Amino acid sequence: MKLYDGGRAPNPRRVRIFLAEKGISVPIEPIDLGALQHKSDAYRAINPVQRVPALELDDGTVIGESIAICRYFEALQPEPPLFGRDPKERAVVEMWERRVEFHFLAPVSNVFRHLHPAMSQMEVPQVADYGEASKPKAFAFLEILDRELAGRPFVAGDRFSVADITALVTVDFMKPVKLAMPDNLAHVRRWHSEVSARPSAKA
Repeated sequence: MKLYDGGRAPNPRRVRIFLAEKGISVPIEPIDLGALQHKSDAYRAINPVQRVPALELDDGTVIGESIAICRYFEALQPEPPLFGRDPKERAVVEMWERRVEFHFLAPVSNVFRHLHPAMSQMEVPQVADYGEASKPKAFAFLEILDRELAGRPFVAGDRFSVADITALVTVDFMKPVKLAMPDNLAHVRRWHSEVSARPSAKA
């Protein structure tokens, strides 16, 4: 088994945090995104969509999406449960993970992909208007999340879950994207401070 990793990019980091929460160690092969190593013929043969992370199993099977990789390890090692403990909790965690991914991670990523000069060779064409239009979408979701976190400790309820992992890497990704966290989001700030203090956040 081998995990093809992309450093501080949000999606590879999601998997590393998930594995750290589980206490699972997997051999890692770094992929240099800055050098466009993920665009090489060698990596295309591993993952045809040329994205990281990708998990290569011992039988040659490649799992190439962050949440799919996390689900694989959840099935292998159910404790601690990061996708929920029962049908209702699993549905709520799934709901919030998807909300965070679609309405927060995706807009923040679009700001980076379409406005950051370092992405000019990876995002072709860069559409600056699309990057700018994505900024208010990210902030609008943070307002929703702040209201939700007023009544519970974690994104999807009273337990840390994969939804928190996705939200954590996205908030942290705001810094290189040059999106400042609004001062009025006290509940998001409290949550972020607490989840950032978990040992897994260093992964």
